[in-house]
Amino acid sequence: MKFILFKSSLEEGAKPVYLFDGEEEYFKERGEAMLREKYLAEPTLDFSLFRGETLHGGALADLVAAAQSFPFVSEKRIVKVTDFYPTEREYEQYLQKYFADPQPSTILLIVNSAPPKGKPFDLKKAPGVTWVDCSKGDDETLLRWIYTRFKRAGVRADTECCERVLRYCLADMSRIAGETEKLIAYAGAGGAISAEDVDAVVYRDTAYKLYEMTNALELKNYAKYLSVQRELLEKGADEMTLLNTLCAYYRTLLEVLLVGKSDADTARLLGMKEYAVKVNRRCARRLGERRVRECWQEVFGCINAVKGGALTAQAALLRVNAFLFFGGGANIGRQEG
Repeated sequence: MKFILFKSSLEEGAKPVYLFDGEEEYFKERGEAMLREKYLAEPTLDFSLFRGETLHGGALADLVAAAQSFPFVSEKRIVKVTDFYPTEREYEQYLQKYFADPQPSTILLIVNSAPPKGKPFDLKKAPGVTWVDCSKGDDETLLRWIYTRFKRAGVRADTECCERVLRYCLADMSRIAGETEKLIAYAGAGGAISAEDVDAVVYRDTAYKLYEMTNALELKNYAKYLSVQRELLEKGADEMTLLNTLCAYYRTLLEVLLVGKSDADTARLLGMKEYAVKVNRRCARRLGERRVRECWQEVFGCINAVKGGALTAQAALLRVNAFLFFGGGANIGRQEG
């Protein structure tokens, strides 16, 4: 099930085995907190933690023994295991019997974050396992979460405000949750949030500023692009940081175009978040493969010219900016200016 359905599912009671996986750590942490709040009265007695990387062979019997134990005080005993990727042989020898008939007074909570090594058994296929998809939420889901959180806190915020929170946090749920709480505290119960309040309160770090710079470039807002660039330089970023960012940006656009698969498949192949793939694909299609390739080659060439001593970093950035603004007609030669 999608994480958004997890809370409502608890109204019917907890399942004996949960598998939380996906890139959004906030969902995993929130899901565990919900289970603790609802079922765990005495954590010191009724909670056990295992590290999956240490559970091999006979050590799996300790996990099963903990899951088979009864709670002392709490309604449920919670046994948590992180990054758990048993082999098919280990599953069949040590786990299959428990998964087929789990202890009803125990919640076995498997939380996977690190990528598996080798080819582990697919726990989603095991009987009794309830898979909670903790992958990144789509824009609509995240916007609905932001709006609902404001509404429940008695704070008025329109769609533009919610969208700014989403953008400034780069659709990262952990950041969205933290910045939304800051805005709620800022407005107070019964208050309202304006777009200007979001601009003033929500923290936009260097990663967002770099995104803002490339986004301004995409929109051909050169004044904004240069303004953000100056701000970054004034706050400690150097010209090579900006050049490397631009190089990575255009390389990613090109890779997204060349892969030619769905957003989800492209995200897995390139090790990116699906949201980022969608945004980059939209930009890449607007520019076209030829222009994207030209921009990447120009930035990459200027970086190499700096490394080879043909250009200073400052001159390279000026050259790249001219090329990005005015195209191939901006060529001003490779020699040092």
